[in-house]
Amino acid sequence: MAFDLLIRGGTVVDGTGVPGLVADLAVQDGRIVGIGAVSGRAREIIDADGLTVAPGFIDNHTHYDAQLCWDPWLTPSSWHGVTTAVLGNCGLGVAPVRDSGRQVAVQDLVSIEGMAVEALTAGVDWDWETYPQYLNAMRARRPAINVGFLAGLTPLRHYVMGEDAIERGATPAEIERIGALLDEALDAGALGFSTSRLPIDIGYKGKAVASRLANDDELAAYARRLGRRERGIIQVALLSQLGVITDAEHALIDRLQAASGNRPLTWLALLSRADMPDAGPAILERCDAQCQRGARPAVAVRPLIASLSIRGNPLLMGELPVMQRVFNQDPETQMRIYAEPEFRAALRADMAKPGLITWDFTRMRLGEVSNPALGAHIGRTVAQIAAERGAHSVDTFLDLALEDRLEARFNMPFVNTDDALCAQLFKDPRTIVSLSDGGAHADMLCDAGFATYLLGYWVRERQAIGLEAAVRKLTADQADFYGLHDRGRIRTGLAADLVLFDAATVGSPLTPEAVSDFPAGCRRYITRPTGIEKVVVGGEVVVANGQPTGARPGTVVTH
Repeated sequence: MAFDLLIRGGTVVDGTGVPGLVADLAVQDGRIVGIGAVSGRAREIIDADGLTVAPGFIDNHTHYDAQLCWDPWLTPSSWHGVTTAVLGNCGLGVAPVRDSGRQVAVQDLVSIEGMAVEALTAGVDWDWETYPQYLNAMRARRPAINVGFLAGLTPLRHYVMGEDAIERGATPAEIERIGALLDEALDAGALGFSTSRLPIDIGYKGKAVASRLANDDELAAYARRLGRRERGIIQVALLSQLGVITDAEHALIDRLQAASGNRPLTWLALLSRADMPDAGPAILERCDAQCQRGARPAVAVRPLIASLSIRGNPLLMGELPVMQRVFNQDPETQMRIYAEPEFRAALRADMAKPGLITWDFTRMRLGEVSNPALGAHIGRTVAQIAAERGAHSVDTFLDLALEDRLEARFNMPFVNTDDALCAQLFKDPRTIVSLSDGGAHADMLCDAGFATYLLGYWVRERQAIGLEAAVRKLTADQADFYGLHDRGRIRTGLAADLVLFDAATVGSPLTPEAVSDFPAGCRRYITRPTGIEKVVVGGEVVVANGQPTGARPGTVVTH
């Protein structure tokens, strides 16, 4: 028999958690048709001796909604073995949108996702208005990997309410119209809907993104639409303070589960804090009954290390009230504000209060500068420099930025810095591995290499989790939660989405690399993997040895 693709002699780790076995894989018409000792000819044969063959990784938390317009490979995710990415998280998105609403969508992406307005202007051609038209436009882009979409509540509310969406809750009539748009999106193929309550999600005009203005009653109305369909998932960016779930946040999960008939619900973020070592396990125990009903807290497998600049719209500082003066201002205006004694006093007070981010200047280091006079301070903490100058750390933080005309960048690890605490959360069966944020926060971090980091650091180096268990968390576990039942496992009849990697070398670095490969030459951060040999989508090799092959067989996946 002749096959399209024959992969010979690899160790097949099938995604179910069972031990890997050396076997051949045969692929025909985009599907797996043979596993074991396969005989026959093939249009393409891959010698996988010494390699692990696994289902393609599924990345459930990305923000490639705009980047897909110019990058069908969704880099860097596809380089790391991701064959299916879920877009439209945290209530954000670029559809539906009228011509008059494009400025809102662009400013939300600039403020929250760290994209340059020049890149969006050059890279997005807006050949859609409605949500179904957007999905068709993305199909027409011929993505290299598979993409699934959540309907973000922020653009849905803007489409119905205009600028009132960032000022107030919706009326009953508006909720009905927004719900009808959600139904339209679900009919077109959306996997569910997403929303945000995160205090740092500041967008258009420096105000809270529209989904943050939706109260519990409004969100429950949309959840009921999923319940009536018995289809779709809910994604909520929830916690107002990392390590703490408030009574109101806990009650919202209960409310959405009840309204939706216990549709799958994932919320973020459950991240470990070294200063609150018992916080994560305590939240899991408090939410155990919700988890048994299908809620899955989203966890990360990497330390979150931000490269922070206070030029433009610094996302991590968005929850600090005094920073509202700074957002959406030009650099000269920002520099004048940062120099004001009144501003500095207010910033010191805001940073000292409990919030989503704990501001620890003993961990924040000067990372990049353009002023040679500051070069000797690179790698040193702000607290160390402040002590030498006899100044407060907040004043030193601002002074360093001003001395570099706001070009200075500060590296700050803020969560998941304790290995034992991090592993405890991602190994728990109640959580779901997530938070790559692929395509997002392009000006401050890149965690899109989460899968290769899990396999390299946690499986090989730390031996904290077995290879088969780690692959299951990246594949079948994701597919089952999102209803992608023809993916996530190596099984006859399922889609031939596969990744071939060297278990002895697979990995990715913690420190990202700055490149200027976005439209208009704009800058972003990326990470490059090691040990990923081939990435296969629908039976076609889309990435080989880190390079796109030109094949673009991806599809828009639906529930």
